[in-house]
Amino acid sequence: MKTILKIPGHIGLESVDVWFQDEARFGQQNTTTRVWAKTGTRPRVIKQQQFEYAYLFGSVCPSRGIGEAIVVPWSNKDAMKLHLQQVSSATEKGRHAVVIMDGAGWHTEDTAHSFHNISIIKLPPYSPELNSIEQVWSWMRQHHLANQAFKDYDEILNKVCSAWNSFLSDTKRVTRMCARSWISLTS
Repeated sequence: MKTILKIPGHIGLESVDVWFQDEARFGQQNTTTRVWAKTGTRPRVIKQQQFEYAYLFGSVCPSRGIGEAIVVPWSNKDAMKLHLQQVSSATEKGRHAVVIMDGAGWHTEDTAHSFHNISIIKLPPYSPELNSIEQVWSWMRQHHLANQAFKDYDEILNKVCSAWNSFLSDTKRVTRMCARSWISLTS
């Protein structure tokens, strides 16, 4: 599938902001108390395993050192549209956002149709190394979310939001970690 970038005619390349977008799942399997039984027998009580996760839809604009995110309990097209609304609102008047993303099922061209200042470019399949926001997820896990035992969904939300805000607190870090020479729009 060939992607065609549609930028309004009055916008020049110097007025384009490149955003890297992806979503990550944070959380844990609910660690229930195990029911122990005598060796060689099965426990009488069956424990249901449940999972609690939060999905962070995030985008970074390395040239401006900023980012936008939404944390939701699911990942689907509606969440993607909410996130693109954030990117659209963060894009300054007279500028155009080019959002680079992978080919997830909810990353469809029509999600950007309702925004006049956003175009989508999809990365080739199986190429996460081209999407610099992947380093953000790694940084968040290494610095804030590793070796955590969350009590509930609200704690997952709070810690994920805190980690994201900590990452964005240093604009130089955003630029340094997320800028890519191959995406430069000017020579």
